[in-house]
Amino acid sequence: MRHHSLLLLTTAITTGALTLSACGSRDDKGSDSDDGGKKTTVTIGLDAPLTGDLSALGQGIKNSAHLAITNANKNKEVPGVTFEFSPLDDQAQPTSGQQNTTKLAGDKNVVGIVGPLNSSVAQSMQQVAQANNVALISPANTTPDLTQGKDWKENNRKRQFSTYFRTATTDEVQGAFGGQYAYEHIKAKTVYVIDDQKTYGVGLAAAFSAKFTALGGKIVGTEHVNPEDRDFKAIVSKAKSTNPDLIFYGGEYPAAAPLSQQLKDGGLKAPLMGGDGMYSGDYITLNKKSAGDYATSVGKPVEQLDSAKKFIADYKAAGYKDRYEAYGGSTYDATWAIIQAVKAVVSENGGKLPTDARAKVVQALNKVSFDGVTGRVSFDQYGDTTNTMITAYQVDATAWKARHSAEYKR
Repeated sequence: MRHHSLLLLTTAITTGALTLSACGSRDDKGSDSDDGGKKTTVTIGLDAPLTGDLSALGQGIKNSAHLAITNANKNKEVPGVTFEFSPLDDQAQPTSGQQNTTKLAGDKNVVGIVGPLNSSVAQSMQQVAQANNVALISPANTTPDLTQGKDWKENNRKRQFSTYFRTATTDEVQGAFGGQYAYEHIKAKTVYVIDDQKTYGVGLAAAFSAKFTALGGKIVGTEHVNPEDRDFKAIVSKAKSTNPDLIFYGGEYPAAAPLSQQLKDGGLKAPLMGGDGMYSGDYITLNKKSAGDYATSVGKPVEQLDSAKKFIADYKAAGYKDRYEAYGGSTYDATWAIIQAVKAVVSENGGKLPTDARAKVVQALNKVSFDGVTGRVSFDQYGDTTNTMITAYQVDATAWKARHSAEYKR
């Protein structure tokens, strides 16, 4: 997933000045390590929209990461190491994400950062994380360019940043899955395509359209909107004139909800379909006419996974006021991946955190493999998750219901 255009990154001088190695801090509490009875404290940072329109997703991400860290400490997952948590709010803005990365990278105790939610925010964070050799692992970014470069469509794929990973599959997978589902399961033959001009929305819509037309479907019209728009009367008129079987929206739920309602108020019977940016409980809350709409999202519903039962129970027991939403499971797995990388690094260094911990954690993440909340967690040569499971959902009355899950291979 998602957001705004790519902004200029901080200069090499700025990022270079902050290049540090994380060695953790020592305290005299506890006696789990061999280092004179002292424990090592390391920090896992987080960047997500904790306020603003996308805060429902952001809070679910923060809580799920916090839960993973809490469990790791409770169960002494890494002997001699205590994990601390440093969550920061980016409000879904690239400039804020960049500033947050710089701040976290400046803390020598930070060994990794979970996040962000939005793909364009990731674009502003990647170079800073790379310059400081700190792992950045997103549970939600889906734009292929982030890992494989802009030429991935020509199958000229090249890893962009050695420090960047993600536990969410890409829009190359999600968009194509959506296009196939629309044609083969919804039985749509014509689609009107709208995107919000953001990195995520444009890429998702393009991948959807390419697959849909390759199967024989027809795109009867396209339109671009601003992500802040809430009045779509002009779009409704244009879409209605094409009489599509389905309307596809590349964007996020704050705009998708009023778009859907206004399309139906305008007389269109065709359902609206989108991607994981639309898959939120708040989409239904904000849209009185959401019934029948579709969305795809990465992974399989955690409620259907035996591997997620403990996560769901622990989340409920923790008493978080916000839902774990679409990225709860993938966030827990992203955080746990950093924890497992730290565990491997400590184990290989005689039970102590090395002075070059950040670099070693990045190296260890490339080899991480474990059974997580969402299934087997590991990364390919680009830093992408090897789990390509996608699910199509439909609003049934007042809740999203899973309709079809499958692994999609490019």
